[in-house]
Amino acid sequence: MTVVAVEQAVAAPLATRHLADLGARVIKIERPGTGDFARHYDTAVKGLAAHFVWLGRGKDSVGVDVKDPDGLDVVRRLVAGADVFVQNLAPGAADRLGLAAGVLRGDPLRAGSPELVTVDMSGYGDSGPYHDRKAYDMLVQSEAGLVSITGTPEAAAKTGIPSADIAAGMYAFSGVLGALLRRERTGKGAEVSVSMFDSLVEWMGYPMYTALYSGAPIARTGVAHPSIAPYDGYPTADGEVLIGVQNDDGWRALATRVLGRPGLADEPRYATNVERVRRRAEVDAAVAEATRTFTTAALLEVLGREGIAAARLRDVQGMVAHPQLAARGRWRSVGTPAGPVDAVLPPIGIAGTEPAMGDVPGLGQQTDEVLAGIGFGPARIVELRERGVVQ
Repeated sequence: MTVVAVEQAVAAPLATRHLADLGARVIKIERPGTGDFARHYDTAVKGLAAHFVWLGRGKDSVGVDVKDPDGLDVVRRLVAGADVFVQNLAPGAADRLGLAAGVLRGDPLRAGSPELVTVDMSGYGDSGPYHDRKAYDMLVQSEAGLVSITGTPEAAAKTGIPSADIAAGMYAFSGVLGALLRRERTGKGAEVSVSMFDSLVEWMGYPMYTALYSGAPIARTGVAHPSIAPYDGYPTADGEVLIGVQNDDGWRALATRVLGRPGLADEPRYATNVERVRRRAEVDAAVAEATRTFTTAALLEVLGREGIAAARLRDVQGMVAHPQLAARGRWRSVGTPAGPVDAVLPPIGIAGTEPAMGDVPGLGQQTDEVLAGIGFGPARIVELRERGVVQ
């Protein structure tokens, strides 16, 4: 499969990187001179931006000025030979350039290629009062209510990763796969539309239903769970352990076989999760009184032996050094313009296959090769380069 992407930042690049890992050829269109602006967020990875190293691998980078008529012609010729076209340009930009799917609105992009799968990604959708607003991840998290339920009782917080972008990227990825399966069955392409706002609203399903039908706001509880207790971080003699009890049998096991207080399991005030949540402070205090007598290692050992869910509170370096990643051989090496870097395997594992995980390209690295592949001769490529249309 060939995918042409006029993409930037996180949402669309995440979708197309997963397609590249599955073996698709992804042709990434970037603006000459600067490229995807995610290339310049930081210099954390040997002088390269961490976001771009994460999302740019396995793609052919073609530097094209899509605002120039000749540059736009290059993109349309590439799309004519593609299976999938993805764009997440700023609101209205794709329409102005003629790169939105929009067959029903008279745009000919899919009219001449009925088998083409197009993906229009946006912040808030293509209609409604917010359709033309800029939609950065933090803003969409706020509009979708995620910030209101994330953080501590004292302060709201956005998530530490770009949740709205990632949600939209994953729905675009799955939408492409569904549309390609449909095409295999019917021969027809599809117009897929995904918005960051809609994607995050879907992820807000549990708090949405709670607010709709209970009228109660979702409390911000840090690492705790607003609807389950005990479910939080608890002190040990040398640190902290997170414990999650999902049901009343788990509570009985924790109270009797770990905390050594069988009376807690028989106490009617704590017998059900609803009652424990109602008295969360009392429950947490009782659990903490016992857990602080253990070392972290000893507590994790006994919790594991008794089948009670628990975890260490790791930082990012702790995640990188996680024994589970090492034991399962999840690390690979990927080439970049700055040399090889470590990368983890994508989460989709298909037995008997190895994800492609190609190199991270330099800006415009495959321009000549890609243009030659659609019939541009060397002289024409030089002319376009001299005019700044391609890089």
